[in-house]
Amino acid sequence: MFSVLTGCHGTSGLPTPASEQGKAARQETLDGQRMDLEQIPPPSKTRYLAVHDLDTWENPYLTVQPGMVTVHVLTADPTPNAYGAGGMMRPVGARKQDLNVSLDHLADALSSIPHSAWPYGRVAAVEEAHKTPAAGQPQVRRNMEAAMKTLNDLGIVAYEWGETGPR
Repeated sequence: MFSVLTGCHGTSGLPTPASEQGKAARQETLDGQRMDLEQIPPPSKTRYLAVHDLDTWENPYLTVQPGMVTVHVLTADPTPNAYGAGGMMRPVGARKQDLNVSLDHLADALSSIPHSAWPYGRVAAVEEAHKTPAAGQPQVRRNMEAAMKTLNDLGIVAYEWGETGPR
């Protein structure tokens, strides 16, 4: 006597080959970005812990908002000598850039920042947007956690800032 087994042949619970390929491609991209960022020296705690105001912070820092992340970058002074640094010919404000990116593109944005813009090493300050409406606070917190995870995945130390300074 033979018994015949029948059942559902759907694969809804199993990952499709295309989704596995997509995950593998994203992981490969992330690994490449991490390797590129590893050319930047490890963070120097003596340098970045001495900074108590984001206005004087020289490394990239992130402002996390409900719908995006703003990456603040201060590019290095192109002239290495101290003569005229920050003066009329080389103002600090002209070297500052603010990039608004979605969380999906945060790793791309961070890996494209020139290595010379990381004087403290692989560390980035992270702050929540100020004056966020109460309805947006949960989304900002979720985005903050996602941004910290991205930094961690890239091998960048996250230095969290509150409204009163470093936490």
